[in-house]
Amino acid sequence: MGQYIARRLAQMIPVVFGITLVLFFLLRLIPGDPASVMLGERATDEAVARLNHQLGLDQPIYVQYVYFLRQLATLNLGTSIRYQIPVSELLGQRLLVSLSVVAVTLVLTGLIAFPLGILAALKKDSLLDNAVRSVFVVMMLMPSFWVGILLIIFFSVQLGLFPVSGYGDGLLDHLWHLFLPALTIALAISPVLVRALRSSILEALDADYVRTARAKGLRERAVIVGHALRNALIPATTLLGLSIGGLMGGTVILEKVFSLPGAGALLIDSIGARDYPVVQAATLIFATLVILINLVTDIVYSFLDPRVRFA
Repeated sequence: MGQYIARRLAQMIPVVFGITLVLFFLLRLIPGDPASVMLGERATDEAVARLNHQLGLDQPIYVQYVYFLRQLATLNLGTSIRYQIPVSELLGQRLLVSLSVVAVTLVLTGLIAFPLGILAALKKDSLLDNAVRSVFVVMMLMPSFWVGILLIIFFSVQLGLFPVSGYGDGLLDHLWHLFLPALTIALAISPVLVRALRSSILEALDADYVRTARAKGLRERAVIVGHALRNALIPATTLLGLSIGGLMGGTVILEKVFSLPGAGALLIDSIGARDYPVVQAATLIFATLVILINLVTDIVYSFLDPRVRFA
């Protein structure tokens, strides 16, 4: 296991390098330049040229890329063009907000998807099963940002149960503000998990080892929990791990919808402001987190299924 983790971490290096290469050059293809955005109405040709020189943006693009790699090798993410502060300092608190959204979303997803998936399988073709499948099919067709707006209208505007926007102060206040954004994303990824878990449990209940366990006289609860459920969790866990990668991208839009001061909202604002260092650093961090999450998913997979051996 240790060798596998070390090898996977080593494989991350060329992947991250490829991400930096594509990101750096694609970002420069966006129309406009940071100097013009920063100067606004004062953007004369002389002023733009002078500011580009100060920012080093008048250098050949390959020189800029080499300088970017040199900074990255020393874990220096550069200085924000727009805010004129180190990017690491700017992203510090913002990234904490985004990760908090992800953490609360995972908890809500587990509370929604796993009980409903298990109940739908155990009550196959019942009213509950049909209701769960019908509701989640509809949820799959609804865009996340639209679901978020509906939740704001119902829970915040009409009922007044949750705040419309912001992050709050203190742990409980943070959780109160994060509930609706996290619920929005959880409702988006739960349908896939419910369907996968339901199908896996039904398949496991028809397997030979389950029939053997029942023939031995084991109680139904022990058969389901000890035999069927553990094997059924394998594909659902894999899907959950893959969904977290999409979840990281989902927070980018929803942070704007709920006015959360997260890294995703900062990324969108920085793209509009042509703040290259912030866009590069935020995208690179998100990509690295997705790679690490996939690694953790593989490790969890091995604990759920001891037959898996890493080569």
